[in-house]
Amino acid sequence: MTQSEIAQIGWDIGGAHVKVAALDAGGRLVAAFQLPCELWRGLDRLDRALDEALAALPAAPGAAHAATMTGELADVFSDRQEGVRCIVAALKRCAPARLLVYAGEHGFLDPERAGVESDQVASANWLATARLVARGLREALLVDVGSTTTDLVAIHGGRVAAAGRNDFERLVAGELVYSGIVRTPLMAVTDTIEFEGSRVALMAEHFATTADVYRLTGELNERHDQHPSADGAEKTPQASARRIARMIGLDARERPLTHWRALATSFRTVQVERIRRAAQRVLSSAEVGARGVLVAAGSGAFLVADLSRVLGREQIAFADLLGCPTVDASDAGDPDVCAPAIAVAMLAWHSDA
Repeated sequence: MTQSEIAQIGWDIGGAHVKVAALDAGGRLVAAFQLPCELWRGLDRLDRALDEALAALPAAPGAAHAATMTGELADVFSDRQEGVRCIVAALKRCAPARLLVYAGEHGFLDPERAGVESDQVASANWLATARLVARGLREALLVDVGSTTTDLVAIHGGRVAAAGRNDFERLVAGELVYSGIVRTPLMAVTDTIEFEGSRVALMAEHFATTADVYRLTGELNERHDQHPSADGAEKTPQASARRIARMIGLDARERPLTHWRALATSFRTVQVERIRRAAQRVLSSAEVGARGVLVAAGSGAFLVADLSRVLGREQIAFADLLGCPTVDASDAGDPDVCAPAIAVAMLAWHSDA
């Protein structure tokens, strides 16, 4: 890739990852990838991730930048307003000349205005993705299953039909489910679990996460497994079995690995059911038509196949909807995982076209 190929860059700054997407001069996606960024440990982590992303993504000096975020929630900040301002300042150092910040209903703002209208900027990445989906589908449900959360956004009549706009309203409406496939502690998935024919209460300890579940089921892509395990130890099936066994008061050596894989499947079933209930509620509230499809995005997009089956709806991958498979997966291409970064890049690109 040469520098002249990149004309528009999109950023999605989260509390655990930085996601970036790049469009060429024709508005085509040429790169999309995510990097780990433990923002709660300090702003230097964000600076480091931004530098690493730019180093992996040679951009022309005149490239435009557009950004959205959820990282303002990180507890390194006293409140969302401070978070938005600090993140915008970090981005401005990378793109001093041409930076726009997505503010939901208010569109794209310059960095100074974004700091003033921080309530509109905060956690608006889901809306960017949904707006892009609504350009291609009249009836749909965006299901973006990430490492930490799941976004459920209804599209009805070619418009975003979300009941909530901020995190609180979306939690109330069931449109934001705080459950993902990597970082969620298993004690937050359920308080009891099925194991060997018995219902077992879980220990309220941070012994294991959903990453352990999906390592044991064989569904977790190593490229999306970017954070330390709960105990800081290795990320093998055996180590995941050791961690998951502790959740029910056992040592992994007390059962064969097949039993721990079965336990992982039980956790998976519970998590999918929670997302299904929320999805059904959102579909019903927004009156999404029977032909409305599920748009699968995020590192946990593989779970959408289960939802598609139980909800009786077809599914389509976010990348396929937008015609994005031009990105080579061997070159860190991850269009489904980087949906909000792609969305702000494309929305900004077309607003300038």
